Amino acid sequence: MSLAVPAGCAGLQKTRQAASVDDLLAGWNGVDDLWVFAYGSLIWHPGFAWRERRLATVRGYHRSLCLWSHDHRGSPDNPGLVFGLDRGGCCRGVAFQIAASDVPQVFQALWRREMVTGAYSPRWLTCHTDDAPVRGLVFLLNRACREYAADLCDDRLLASVRNAVGHSGPCLDYVVETARALRAHGIDDWRLGDLLRKLGHAF
Repeated sequence: MSLAVPAGCAGLQKTRQAASVDDLLAGWNGVDDLWVFAYGSLIWHPGFAWRERRLATVRGYHRSLCLWSHDHRGSPDNPGLVFGLDRGGCCRGVAFQIAASDVPQVFQALWRREMVTGAYSPRWLTCHTDDAPVRGLVFLLNRACREYAADLCDDRLLASVRNAVGHSGPCLDYVVETARALRAHGIDDWRLGDLLRKLGHAF
């Protein structure tokens, strides 16, 4: 047999990842720049080149510490929490404009970063900016994923943020860095502010 078959799970994952990106870009003309909406660590650590950055609001979803992290910000025995966009309300964040020539490379990198566990569902949504609305890629929470941390009591949430550490660092550092990035952009997130006060940090 001369058929080329991906070697192991890594090859299969790479094939599915490429197909997913291709599906998302199916209607793109290859010429226009594209936008990506950031609401968490992408704001302060995007990891890609961008042409323009604007404050933006996505309606119908809010920023929430609602995803368990068993690796980057926690461990299997002591999971941390990371942000997702859950249903309801609205979210103020940052929209990054990606040059058309960089889109394939940037989107593949985003898939490797955000789509490993199936915790997010990528969607094209309207991002409302002061200049004009733009259509942007938004990674929404997938409530069906096993990492979804639904209806956590305050004690459990606070304990996870305070104590969890993963190979990208403490969960608390992740939350504080996100808060600092929001404040630097003039974004007021009352939920995050309330959480930080309970943790003993000023927002």
